[in-house]
Amino acid sequence: MITDFEQLTRKLRDLNRRVRVAAVCPRDHSSEAALAQAHKEGWAEPIVIDHDDQPTAAREAVAAVRRGEADVLMKGLISSDVLLRAVLSKEDGLLSPGHVLTHIAVAQMAGYHKLVAYSDAAVIPYPTQEQRSRQIAYLVALCHSLGIAEPRVSLIHCSEKADGRHFPFTEGYALLAAQAREGAYGRCVVDGPLDVKTSMCAESMRVKGIQSPIGGEADALVFPDIEAANVFHKTITLLAGARIAAVLQGPEVPVVMPSRGDDAQSKYYSLALAALQSVNTH
Repeated sequence: MITDFEQLTRKLRDLNRRVRVAAVCPRDHSSEAALAQAHKEGWAEPIVIDHDDQPTAAREAVAAVRRGEADVLMKGLISSDVLLRAVLSKEDGLLSPGHVLTHIAVAQMAGYHKLVAYSDAAVIPYPTQEQRSRQIAYLVALCHSLGIAEPRVSLIHCSEKADGRHFPFTEGYALLAAQAREGAYGRCVVDGPLDVKTSMCAESMRVKGIQSPIGGEADALVFPDIEAANVFHKTITLLAGARIAAVLQGPEVPVVMPSRGDDAQSKYYSLALAALQSVNTH
């Protein structure tokens, strides 16, 4: 089981296999540095796709993936909207029917003894029940790639009690947990509603007298909406010094879509996370 980013990158180095990365307009220093480090360590083979016309560069990168020439797509100095239009194109994009584009981040922070994944801090404003179900599926698959045999996925709310009157989405949590028990997502445990503290602190769960298979040991958190997830994301990076890796899930290959404020280290970890997922699915 991989519990920190150093273990993740060491595993990639030990595999002695290069993942082909279609890097779209990687002209910024942080993207260049992340790609250079991954290449130097022997687990990434950058395929630089650059063009003065951004839509052309985006289409060429997506086409390279569709031809089987790249295993991961990485955004450089190009508009997110431009790249996403190419990824989501119904004619020649990368999102197959039945899949949902969503954002997953993985955090390493001093206050928790292992990595924790969460969704969705960047893409889906208010997930439907179906979208939330896909988020769980993607989170479970990602946790499996990290060597977690039975991921514990916590469905987040401000309370451990469902409240259909004020928070209708909490009524769907019981159905998602039931689907997990029936094997809909493979080997995993899904439960909720739970708050973040009880999800990640066994003592808090004990004090509150909550009986849950999560047991204060959550491997993944599913937030009710983008506002809650984004506040969590920004808070742990600013106040807890969290290291973050993030990828878009749903397309045929993992997509590294860093924000403008991400440094080289964050992009390197995101690339490593995407590479590990690619290795485990091929």
